[in-house]
Amino acid sequence: MQELAKFASANVFLVTGLIASALAVLFYELRLKARDIGSLSAAMAVRVINDGAAVVDLRSAEHFASGHIVDARNIPEAKLLEDPSVLDGNPKGTLLVCDSGSRSASVAAQLRKRAAQNVFTIKGGLAAWQQENLPIVRD
Repeated sequence: MQELAKFASANVFLVTGLIASALAVLFYELRLKARDIGSLSAAMAVRVINDGAAVVDLRSAEHFASGHIVDARNIPEAKLLEDPSVLDGNPKGTLLVCDSGSRSASVAAQLRKRAAQNVFTIKGGLAAWQQENLPIVRD
């Protein structure tokens, strides 16, 4: 133990750099973990939907009409962020969907900051849903 203290006092910059690097890695990993908390795989999304969660498609009406998840509601991103109370009423939660999953993840994070509960997204969005050959409804 004395040798460690001796080394640390003789190499202050090295030890400080090591501690700073460790903290930076820890912060980065925790941030990634926090961002993915509400992100589900397509298979897990099916389970959540089967348990009664509502599906909200954030894409434009044209994209929605070209194909969407069964029983999904089309609520544009701007309208949802303006009035998040449209999500109230489903105690089983809400699954947000966009093309790639990035917009829905951003919207979900903003809604969670406003104390919205049980808001989830699909990792990879509708593209991941289609890649898993899950059903799409066309209007």
